[in-house]
Amino acid sequence: MTEDILPFLKSLLSAPGLTGHEAPVASLIEAKWKTIADRTQRTRLGSVHALSDGDGFQPRPKLLISAHMDAIGMMVAGVADGFLTLSPVGHVDARVLPSQSVIVHGREPLRGIVVPLPPSFRADPKSAVTFDDLRVDVGLPPKRLAQLVRPGDLISFATEPLEMRGGIISGHSLDNRASIAALTLAMEELQLVRHDWDVWFAATVQEELTYAGGGTSAFALKPDLAIIVDVTFGEDGNGKSHETFPLGGGPTLGVGPTVHPFLLKTLKELAKQIEIPFAIEPMPKESFTEADLIQLTGAGIPTAILSIPLRYMHTPVELVSLADIERAAKLLTAFSAMLTRNFMQTVTWDD
Repeated sequence: MTEDILPFLKSLLSAPGLTGHEAPVASLIEAKWKTIADRTQRTRLGSVHALSDGDGFQPRPKLLISAHMDAIGMMVAGVADGFLTLSPVGHVDARVLPSQSVIVHGREPLRGIVVPLPPSFRADPKSAVTFDDLRVDVGLPPKRLAQLVRPGDLISFATEPLEMRGGIISGHSLDNRASIAALTLAMEELQLVRHDWDVWFAATVQEELTYAGGGTSAFALKPDLAIIVDVTFGEDGNGKSHETFPLGGGPTLGVGPTVHPFLLKTLKELAKQIEIPFAIEPMPKESFTEADLIQLTGAGIPTAILSIPLRYMHTPVELVSLADIERAAKLLTAFSAMLTRNFMQTVTWDD
């Protein structure tokens, strides 16, 4: 299974698709999903939906499985003296940017590097760098640069996907393209499994800033249940093992006010039944996923959160285990297939 999904995942990690500007990666996803879904559609905001038809009776209940496809990055703030100043798109830590390779999406794509100002030119040379301390150099003379690049042009990371030992892959935008890969695997597997419910898959826009794609997709599709798939913090040696989860140890299941307790109980029991390792992830306040908005859509949608452990979140060198992507997909498929015609009548708020 890993070999089947790896080329597609690599293509996702090589595509831009910053928050609010997801078209390049959305086109890749839509093209792939058209080959395995019964129907696909693009929303007005740019999210991609794909339907796996249920069997038999009508009207059928609907399950929404959603993952955001947008990525963090940067925007050109100014062009002066042959260099670019920049601003973040989404939460970007300026400390990880010096010496990073980037692509400036101007009148034509331009390769560049992020460089810090010399310490003598900084207001506080002993402090960590900020965006005010950074420039992008694309190697062009000032006049030519001003012709090709304007304020508002996007800047994406240019890190190439890297296969590592132990089934680990590294790259930018694994948050949340790893989850898109899991949805794609589940969609493929669901074509081979009978299921009563209609299952809608959504690759949504603007999660990193507004949750707009998740909220509008839920409003349009009106699902009876929803599972949001995202990434969570993987163990990275920071000593906070109670707040992080091991790569290769399986996905996490969120618990908190955003998560419907009956769905959590059902997913836990199902994971044990099909021998999928998992961990429980406390989310005592907001989940900081699009589930926070999706569960509030319409009259309310019972929602669960499934997350894939990821190291070095919001950097150009994120890491995930391919085994965790596969396990997430297997659990999504099994849950979709177990939903019976009368499942909603069994849902309660009791733990």
